Amino acid sequence: MSVREDVADRIPGGDAGLIVSVLLGMYAAYILAGVVLGFSLRGQLNTVATLTFFIGVFAMLSLALNLHWGYTGLFNIGIVGFMAVGIYVMALVSKPLYEAGGASQVGGLGLPIVVGMIAGMAAAALLGLVVALPALRLRADYLAIVTIAMSEIVRFSFLSGDFQQFQLFGERVGFGGGSGLILDYTDPLEAVLSFVGLWDAYLGLVDAFGIIIPNNPKPIVDGLVYGAFLLAFVAAYYWLLKRTGESPFGRVLKAIREDEDVANSLGKDTNRFKVKAFMLGCALMGLAGILWFMRSGAVTPNTFRPRITFFIWIALIIGGAGSNTGSVLGGAVFAALLYQGPRTLKNLIDTVLPSTSAPSGFGPAIAPLISNLDPAPLFFYTLDSIRQLQLVFMGLVLIWLMHNRPEGLLGHRKETAAGIPLTAQRAQERQATTDGGTSSSRGGTNDE
Repeated sequence: MSVREDVADRIPGGDAGLIVSVLLGMYAAYILAGVVLGFSLRGQLNTVATLTFFIGVFAMLSLALNLHWGYTGLFNIGIVGFMAVGIYVMALVSKPLYEAGGASQVGGLGLPIVVGMIAGMAAAALLGLVVALPALRLRADYLAIVTIAMSEIVRFSFLSGDFQQFQLFGERVGFGGGSGLILDYTDPLEAVLSFVGLWDAYLGLVDAFGIIIPNNPKPIVDGLVYGAFLLAFVAAYYWLLKRTGESPFGRVLKAIREDEDVANSLGKDTNRFKVKAFMLGCALMGLAGILWFMRSGAVTPNTFRPRITFFIWIALIIGGAGSNTGSVLGGAVFAALLYQGPRTLKNLIDTVLPSTSAPSGFGPAIAPLISNLDPAPLFFYTLDSIRQLQLVFMGLVLIWLMHNRPEGLLGHRKETAAGIPLTAQRAQERQATTDGGTSSSRGGTNDE
């Protein structure tokens, strides 16, 4: 039995219980840090909302990448390009029509936000098709080169002045160029909650929070509700990929991952399966990009640099490729410890050690260690620069994982090939054989 399976068996609820337990532990740690930092109730709720937001987006993106790499063995390092296409197309479709003298230099088509989200997913899937058709005939390393090149082409295209503004269906629209795009559509949270009929319930929740937080509780409630909204999407991603993995389609994808030549020899059109899987994963990445940035108020092309792609890869590697549970936990661990953790740790250090005098640069910090074997200046410099050294810590964690746990922190996952449990049937067959009987699969009679 693997480490991951042993842990899941000990926790009530199996995989769901494991995920909830880890999330509760993270929230408890951040709330305890807030107590040490002297946060008010508003500050604590803001911390929880921010943490939930990043757990949600990184878990969604890690799950989408797991479909590409963990299920199918497709080496996609252009994730951020599909995210950019998703949010930009969504903005193009859902921004209000251009008005002369307005705050925005360009407008959109003025369609509902839900329509814009669907359009953004479709555009990301279509881009995935364009990339997949020529690239999937190449080896994995060439696919990686094509996808990262695609993401940079997308970024520079949105930076281009040619796409800053143009005419579409008689309307003045555009992507804003290097100055960015103002997302001046209806509040996405209001639009989505109104679409599902929960807006009145949300307003009642705001009124209830007004009792304990009398001074403008709506921003707090917005953050908490949107975080819960993202976690609901994480659950939807998880369910979709679990069902996909248990389906005949998913079993072919895993066969392609293990040995594409064998899958081909069994009559499977592996290129067609890979294109479908690639398009589905790209659509999920586009939706995650929409959910990440659609409430930001504005978006700029340089936000979508390759660094975000590597963050998502680290999250997947932490949890373990091929496991949906590991993908969710990897996204959560990455968000809590490596993405938001350095900021919280720096605040704690400043509170506990407020009078520490750290060297001003790396040279003065390393010199005493070399000359006098005094590690104190380097130690205090590291503590003072912990936020700036965030990428260094990520690299160290990645190196440690590659050397010690290349299969992820949770270990290998043995996934069932069928959507129904077969354990009971096999136990009955073994019992029948032990008692001297014969099962139907061994030549016994069939009473159907």
